[in-house]
Amino acid sequence: MTKKDTAKKDTTKKYAALLRGINVGGNKKVPMAQLRTVLEGLGHGDVQTYLQSGNAVFSSTQQDPAVLGRELEAAIEGRFGFRVACLVRDGAYLRAVADACPFPAAELEGKQLHATFWSEQPGPERFAALDEASFLPEEYRLGDRVLYLYVPDGLGRSKLAEALARSAVVKGIDVTTRNWNTVAKLVELTGP
Repeated sequence: MTKKDTAKKDTTKKYAALLRGINVGGNKKVPMAQLRTVLEGLGHGDVQTYLQSGNAVFSSTQQDPAVLGRELEAAIEGRFGFRVACLVRDGAYLRAVADACPFPAAELEGKQLHATFWSEQPGPERFAALDEASFLPEEYRLGDRVLYLYVPDGLGRSKLAEALARSAVVKGIDVTTRNWNTVAKLVELTGP
């Protein structure tokens, strides 16, 4: 191995791309095989997808996840003709999200716990009009560009998730939600 190969290896990181709102109800169809091709075309390695809901894992020497997200958004729009928000997070960030979970993840079913990833950190003013007590036993907690959402009856029946999605809380920010099983799998796939 040459010195150049060693330097390249040392700067390569594993990332997860979280695409928002694809393959839902027949809208914004992005076949996973084609998504892998798009990522490989951008020069990324070790590309794999997880489920059909817009999760891809890859390695790159690019150190800025925001740059990776913008490049992927442009490539998807060029290939498929529509914009898709792409939040890219590295493995260390995903591990930190899992480690900081304020809810007892090991004791809950994956459908009861979700992580909503944000393109930027939301300020507390976004949540001021939300009456948290009216949604109990559903709860949320904020982390680093992530909202942890506990919904005992699942996301599909959650009044809190509906209120969060339809309110000014998310206005102007790209967000995408994953259940805890998916979060755990992405941590595993982007780990060392």
